[in-house]
Amino acid sequence: MTATDSDPALAVIAARADAGAADTEEIRDLAAAAGLTVAGEVTQTRKEDPALCLGEGKVEELAAVVASEGAGVVVFDNRLGPYQTYNLGNELPEGVEVKDRFRLILDIFGQRAQTKKAQLQVELAELRYELPRVEAKVSLARRDERPGFMGLGEYDESREQDIKARISRIRDELQRIEEDEEHRREQRRESGFDLVALAGYTNAGKSTLLRRLAADLDVDENDDLHPDLDTTAESRDKLFTTLGTTTRRADMDRRNVLVTDTVGFVSDLPHWLVESFKSTLDAVYRADLVLLVVDVSEPVEDIRQKLVTSHDTLYERNEAPIVTVLNKVDKVPEEEVERKREALAALAPDPVAVSGKEGTDVDTLLGRIETDLPPYDRERLVLPMNDEAMSLVSWIHDHAYVRDVDYADEVVVDFEARPSIVERARAKASDLPVPAES
Repeated sequence: MTATDSDPALAVIAARADAGAADTEEIRDLAAAAGLTVAGEVTQTRKEDPALCLGEGKVEELAAVVASEGAGVVVFDNRLGPYQTYNLGNELPEGVEVKDRFRLILDIFGQRAQTKKAQLQVELAELRYELPRVEAKVSLARRDERPGFMGLGEYDESREQDIKARISRIRDELQRIEEDEEHRREQRRESGFDLVALAGYTNAGKSTLLRRLAADLDVDENDDLHPDLDTTAESRDKLFTTLGTTTRRADMDRRNVLVTDTVGFVSDLPHWLVESFKSTLDAVYRADLVLLVVDVSEPVEDIRQKLVTSHDTLYERNEAPIVTVLNKVDKVPEEEVERKREALAALAPDPVAVSGKEGTDVDTLLGRIETDLPPYDRERLVLPMNDEAMSLVSWIHDHAYVRDVDYADEVVVDFEARPSIVERARAKASDLPVPAES
């Protein structure tokens, strides 16, 4: 189609559903998160057209809406293949960009990525998205198709090999980061910390809940020691506010607990996109306990679908126990919370209902964290009365929950801790010098 004056910040939503009405609420939220203003939408219920996704008549209608609204972007709430993107570009006004939901999500990720790891993961996902489109451009070029390739971008003969080489380099760099982070996790465990991860669908209120659970909003006091961590956990009503990981110390009496907030899940993500963010999800997969957070103010069917999405994402690699947290109880009546609790019992047995915003029943959640974390071992050590023993008692205070210390002719310390901490305390005790007999 001929060129038209268009605004690159204005978007028209297009959505196709196999059956029933197409639900555009999520894709509209994603468009807003990407900084786009939705000027209109076109939906259709039909089987996928292999060439255009929508039917030919519906694409003509879409082109007319785009032209009348002066939109510069068409956002499809569907997965578009490279040739579909190319064909749609030929049918829409010249200069209009075509994005599918995954390209849109990558745009959002790119805007939010602040840490080195997040930036690498976004670049990896973008390259994996681009590779089949570059391969399609090679095919089109060999058929002497027109230059420009519409929604696919310009053709560069060497681009395919460049992408594959860059993917390999990023994978190697992310592998090194993953190894460093695993070493850091083990160091934290060796220091007596339990690791709890906040997981769940995007915009469920995880970052708000983290702030409510935190005893100290600056647990990582030396930023140079933790370059992988964001310095704050933003709390905003916006999708994908948290892209990296944010770790804070929880406000608990008996246990030393670090809680990590991670990127939110979203429905219908392809494997390559989830895999690109594997190292961020490792904070969930390798935790001692996962808090799966959902927004209880949403319709029960939406909550159920989001729980299914979350469990599917966690299923293959997560080994930690999962506690479902029904967040945002301040938005709904108590009887509605109970009704949804019963309706979701199969997916979320014995959930905890809280309000991260208001602090409602957060103490109950803290108690549940303590209950569901791996149990502590209890130990009682009898130590000689000397300086070395006093240093060990100080170490135990730093790494364990001390129930009692009795100072008499000997030092008797009664404490609870992770099994590995108990073993180290025993080993340190056995190394203490035996006092000389008088």
